[in-house]
Amino acid sequence: MTPAFFNYGEYANEVIIPVAGIAHHTDMSPRRAAGNVALLGIAQALSTCAPIVVTLLGGIVGVRLAPEGWSTLPMSVMIITLASGAIPASMLMRRIGRRAGFAGGGVLGAIGALVVALALYRESFGLLCTGTMLMGVNGSFAMQYRFAAAESVALHNVSRAISGVLLGTVLAAWAGPELAARARLLVPEVEYAGSFFVLAAFLLASAVLVACIREPEPRQLAEEGEERPLSQVFRQPTLIIAVMSAAVGYGVMNLVMTATPISMHVMHGHSIDATAMVIQSHVLAMYLPSLGSGLLIGWLGIPAVMAMGVLLLGATVVTGLSGHEIHSYWLALVSLGVGWNLLFVSGTTLLTRQYRASERFKVQAANDVTVFGASALGSLLAGRIVFLMGWETLMYTCLPLLAIMSLAIIRLARLPKTATA
Repeated sequence: MTPAFFNYGEYANEVIIPVAGIAHHTDMSPRRAAGNVALLGIAQALSTCAPIVVTLLGGIVGVRLAPEGWSTLPMSVMIITLASGAIPASMLMRRIGRRAGFAGGGVLGAIGALVVALALYRESFGLLCTGTMLMGVNGSFAMQYRFAAAESVALHNVSRAISGVLLGTVLAAWAGPELAARARLLVPEVEYAGSFFVLAAFLLASAVLVACIREPEPRQLAEEGEERPLSQVFRQPTLIIAVMSAAVGYGVMNLVMTATPISMHVMHGHSIDATAMVIQSHVLAMYLPSLGSGLLIGWLGIPAVMAMGVLLLGATVVTGLSGHEIHSYWLALVSLGVGWNLLFVSGTTLLTRQYRASERFKVQAANDVTVFGASALGSLLAGRIVFLMGWETLMYTCLPLLAIMSLAIIRLARLPKTATA
């Protein structure tokens, strides 16, 4: 039987994205729709181990190999590549299909993990950045798993499908830090090389899984609607706020998350196990709320859920400023994870309601370039800020972004309810 969370019922065979009276229909049975979401959720879990491992180990390894103050560059290279690759990945999948694109990205990510292992053997910072760059290419494809899931189900089930894919990453919350910490001595002479060998196997497994998904096919191309210029699509206030929600969530999240292992382990002497536990709890907090965030959007509406996300990110700042004990980091990172989830799921759900089917690839690509550009900037600044100005300054840096997002939510709440329902 199909698990209840993935059971989209009789409506799963019709995807409707209404903009100016245009609808997009697909021939997707309920069983296939549920199967797609389940496969994409598992693949998401395996793929997400890559950024988790790089987040936990990239700064620590980078301190050994990088010039002073640039220890988080490998993480930033991965996210910059992810952001800059969003448009090419989306356009390529428009030509060859999502299935082939997802599978190819997984293979490139596995090669990247092996290059990082080689970098550790040779103590090469350049190879380290090359490997994380290849994993960023995989991320350019993998971050569109959520859109593939959304295209498999009816409009009113989009938030549940997106949450279902993100929920798969709960497995990564356990597996990623465990992989980084437990496999670090798998190759005794090179610490952490074993972690990246196992990560390569995970990414290859994700490529196999996504090769099995079914892609919805339009019944009539004309039903997709006339494709508008991107500049015209982005004149919609609701679309701008949708992109802002995900961008602010990701920017703040990566700024704090990337700096945490450096602050905890390198600067304040907490053990790698304690640091891994905090990151593990953070990733669980990012994705475990997906059990209910889709339903929460249905009950309270998108503006209310976005507001909850901003309040939780504000709580991150307050708890982060309370001290450098393990429990302070833990509380800050858990609040950070839940706040990110609410902003990201609500923003992505709102985004899928603002474009015609014929526009989906270019709008999704433009969204991801913006969102992961903000994410890359956050991770790039994290090392510089935490080393040169301290953890407390890094916390205060989040406040202007949260203030801007709060104003955007007020604006969204005043728009007609049909735009945000």
